[in-house]
Amino acid sequence: MWKIIRTKRLLWCSLLAVCMVPGAVLAQGSEVGGGLGAFYYTGDLSRSFSIKALRPAGTLFYRYNISEPVSFRASVTAGQLVGWDEYTPIDAFAERRDASFDVFLFEASGVFEYHFLKWREENFPVRWTPYVFGGIALFGFTAPEDKAEEYSQVQPSIPFGVGAKYILNPKWYLAAEIGARKTFFDYLDNVSRGDGVNKDYQYGNEYNTDLYYYAGISITYSFYSIPCPVSPYRRNYRQRR
Repeated sequence: MWKIIRTKRLLWCSLLAVCMVPGAVLAQGSEVGGGLGAFYYTGDLSRSFSIKALRPAGTLFYRYNISEPVSFRASVTAGQLVGWDEYTPIDAFAERRDASFDVFLFEASGVFEYHFLKWREENFPVRWTPYVFGGIALFGFTAPEDKAEEYSQVQPSIPFGVGAKYILNPKWYLAAEIGARKTFFDYLDNVSRGDGVNKDYQYGNEYNTDLYYYAGISITYSFYSIPCPVSPYRRNYRQRR
């Protein structure tokens, strides 16, 4: 009888010891992180990319892993956003207008991420994965004193984009992503229909709303726990007491 009990106790001790070994199966749930990158804008003052219009931005986020492929991320992102007719004029009228803007933008967002590979599994040979994301956001910005029209400085947007993550070790991940924010707003650059030097010409397009983009690199810390079994003999003993 005592030999059987000792054998079972040794078995449970062995399982507990395995739980303490690095590389055991991890129950990953919450993550926190931050990153640095750049904001960019397209709208009535710019239809193409210009490296001169990139401005530094940063982000902080919390992530919850719902399942192996799906995660939810809540984040705040902030930085400068600029645009000029000087660098990327759309046409001769825009070149004559020579408008510009420079605002500070703050964004709060919630997005879902979908990872394509089983990158967290220890026996999976690839330690990285591409992913896509999409969700909803609110952004606020500093408007100029000479507003072209009365509008709210807090607006909704739809963030979406792609990225890739790499496991540095079980607790630390590195990621790079690029994403666009589709707005429902045409005065982020303070220019819309007919705004400009000469009101006889259509300097702005009221049917194309403004977009802004964020691209950057981030690092993530993962809080994880190691699921360990509990001896039924210990549990039964506590219940009897």
